[in-house]
Amino acid sequence: MANKLPKEGEHPPEDHVVSVFRAFVDSCDRLWVMETGLADILGIPHQVTSPAIVIFDLNTDKVIRRYQLKPEDIKGDDSFFANIVVDMQPGKCDEAFAYIPDLGGYGIVVYSYKDNDSWRVKHNFFHFDPLQGDMTIGGVNFQWTDGVFGLALGNPEQNGDRTVYFHPLASTMEFSVNSHVLKNKTIATDPHSYSLYKVEGSKGPKSQTSESTIDSKTGVMFFTQLQKDGIACWNTKMPLDPPNVGMITQDNEKLIFTNDITIDGDRNLWMLSDRMPQFIYRSLDASQVNYRIFKVPVDEAIKGTPCDPMHHQSTTVKNTQ
Repeated sequence: MANKLPKEGEHPPEDHVVSVFRAFVDSCDRLWVMETGLADILGIPHQVTSPAIVIFDLNTDKVIRRYQLKPEDIKGDDSFFANIVVDMQPGKCDEAFAYIPDLGGYGIVVYSYKDNDSWRVKHNFFHFDPLQGDMTIGGVNFQWTDGVFGLALGNPEQNGDRTVYFHPLASTMEFSVNSHVLKNKTIATDPHSYSLYKVEGSKGPKSQTSESTIDSKTGVMFFTQLQKDGIACWNTKMPLDPPNVGMITQDNEKLIFTNDITIDGDRNLWMLSDRMPQFIYRSLDASQVNYRIFKVPVDEAIKGTPCDPMHHQSTTVKNTQ
């Protein structure tokens, strides 16, 4: 993939990328990349190319498709696309949908691979909480207004639809909507669909979250805890409230700004910490380890926490005795 990076001063061809924050690999061996097209983000931002979805065939390293977001998908200079999640059923490669949260424009762009079309979804739940934007991480205090950021997919129902969980970064709340709402352009863009969205609950004080992911076997969601320097979990089969949230790991040195998490095919939970606030507002000490990747088996991570299915079984037995 290294040859897909444009050279300095060069206008990128269609199969090149300028700036990517996250990518997604689907079950059809395709790498989905959300190309922001924005260079020098922390300096003098320059929009080299329009935001686009770039899809690579991992078997050939060739670009399968490049889809440039439509003007109506983008909310001017406010829009910023730092994530992409792909929703599809195994073996149905052409029926994939991509969900792209716009953290600055407070919306979600939905892309249909089959129709090669996109639409922008609006909802109040995509906005940040003005009471939760003041954060202190790694000794750095700052204020962010980031809206909808993390998306996590629940297990598919018989018809292929599933629950899509989401949250703004500057918030302690978690919300959800059924995927059929997002995948149907008519329903997704209808203002009367407002009531189809659900408030799942609060993760508790200082529980601002960047990314989240769900283990398909247990239904346990894992999510970053930015102000707590750690990773937490919640069993989605239970109501979301602080007593049902468990911290699986916490470290005030090694887990400063847990930026991303994912679960692989062997049910290992991977975590990335990168000290982003220090990088943005101060400077990174090159003599220290600033970027770390950790791995832990899911079952080991949730053992003994409120997220462990065995925890709820033992609680039920005690309550019935």
